[in-house]
Amino acid sequence: MKNNKPSIKQTFDISAGNFSVAGSASSRIKNMLKRIGIDDKIIRRVAVATYEAEMNIAIHSHGGTLCIEIFPDVIIIVAKDKGPGIKNVALAMEEGYSTATDEIRAMGFGAGMGLPNMKKCSDEFDIQSTLGVGTRVEMKMYNKE
Repeated sequence: MKNNKPSIKQTFDISAGNFSVAGSASSRIKNMLKRIGIDDKIIRRVAVATYEAEMNIAIHSHGGTLCIEIFPDVIIIVAKDKGPGIKNVALAMEEGYSTATDEIRAMGFGAGMGLPNMKKCSDEFDIQSTLGVGTRVEMKMYNKE
């Protein structure tokens, strides 16, 4: 990073199971990036990644946060949740693997593409999970102009 201080930093609280507002943080992030003139291709990648992260927090955790830091040359997104953690991260990274309940699937979620899509949208991707504690996902998208 050329500059170690973000030009914009914002954190959103994500509630567990609150599907009436799930997706609103990623929508606000997308609109913010449009307003400041970020390239449309990067906006799309960030929007997909933040939506998937937000939905994973709402579906699989006890709540958490989604934080975005915008630097001139990179956008950093950190999604952190509280419990239960992921038993097998490698398996969770496989397309189509899901631990979503039938109720969640009936609502149209839980296809097992969340983590794989987050990784695909990122230039750098890191996931750390501890059972009983929670999961932290960090994604970086470089602003290549």
